[in-house]
Amino acid sequence: MSQSINKVVLAYSGGLDTSIIVKWLQDVYQCEIVAFTADIGQGEEVEPARAKAEAMGLTEIYIEDLREEFVRDYVYPMFRANAIYEGEYLLGTSIARPLIAKRLIEIAKETGAAAISHGATGKGNDQIRFELGAYALMPGIKIIAPWREWDLSSRESLMAYAEKHGIPVELKRGKKSPYSMDANLLHISYEGGPLEDPWTEAEDEMWRWSVSPEQAPDQATYIEIGYKKGDPFTLDGKELSPATMLETLNKLGGDNGIGRLDIVENRYVGMKSRGCYETPGGTIMLVAHRGIESLTMDREAAHLKDELMPRYAELVYNGYWWSPEREMLQSMIDLSQEHVNGTVRVKLYKGSATVVGRKSDADSLFDEDIATFEDDAGAYDQKDAEGFIKLNALRLKIAAKRGR
Repeated sequence: MSQSINKVVLAYSGGLDTSIIVKWLQDVYQCEIVAFTADIGQGEEVEPARAKAEAMGLTEIYIEDLREEFVRDYVYPMFRANAIYEGEYLLGTSIARPLIAKRLIEIAKETGAAAISHGATGKGNDQIRFELGAYALMPGIKIIAPWREWDLSSRESLMAYAEKHGIPVELKRGKKSPYSMDANLLHISYEGGPLEDPWTEAEDEMWRWSVSPEQAPDQATYIEIGYKKGDPFTLDGKELSPATMLETLNKLGGDNGIGRLDIVENRYVGMKSRGCYETPGGTIMLVAHRGIESLTMDREAAHLKDELMPRYAELVYNGYWWSPEREMLQSMIDLSQEHVNGTVRVKLYKGSATVVGRKSDADSLFDEDIATFEDDAGAYDQKDAEGFIKLNALRLKIAAKRGR
């Protein structure tokens, strides 16, 4: 088995797990390893991963800033769909995986590697997301998932392996966080530790991106987000790149206690999992996008889009970003955004983001002359409603005569 693998591209963070994976791959598969580290806004310096990889004897190392691509080509298309998984989760972890899978495959092709590898466990969703994406983009790729092969099942066993093989492990001073965390520009997630009991409230010290709503300012913050074809592109009149837009909204939302979530979700592998998430910028974007859509989208188009949204969200959550059905839905969603242009005014206050104004000079479907409660000067003949109601009541009357 090992002789058929000449080179492996590893999604490498420089942490304990992936450092051990490097050594394990070298021993078990006796192959060359290409390290790939992506900066998608996790908030930590990624360049030190290069020194760690070099210390492990690796010579082919990719350290890439993918923040703009991540938001522009993955987060923004998903938010055009208003995607929410199981009514609450804004898919922060899910949407990062297709991009990483794509780059793993691209680097494998560039370097002539026969396989890719990742550090996702056999219990979670990420293994599925990485691998479905990889197979969709390169059907013949070999995928090595060490957590499904080795006998290292705990942090203690990992530490023992590291000590045995001389793998340097950084021991950080101070109290270690009890949570398993994953971050990118869209969100930060918390799992494990005290959160494994779904009855236990998350301690306030856990949250890193936001103040508690109780501690948020007493004065509301008002912002204006400009939209072009369903994507935010200006903030208070200033044009911002996708990554800068999300980063700025994260700061504004976090300062006002916005974006905290505590849920029990259904993983694709079949188990329930309790997780906490901070998605301040994404929460604002979702509210604002629905606000501009309410003004510019046709009723039936908007309702159809809402009906399809749970399916779209499930595809993203379950790892089918590169599937034909997601791409088909995306085409329809993008078409629906052609006239989603204008400006939304949002009020940020103590944990809530509320649309308080919306305007679109060219694409608004709101006709004040028709909607007014005052004299509409003949723009709408109220007598027409009588026939409309009678026609729609016909089947109800027939059913009532039968006795329903």
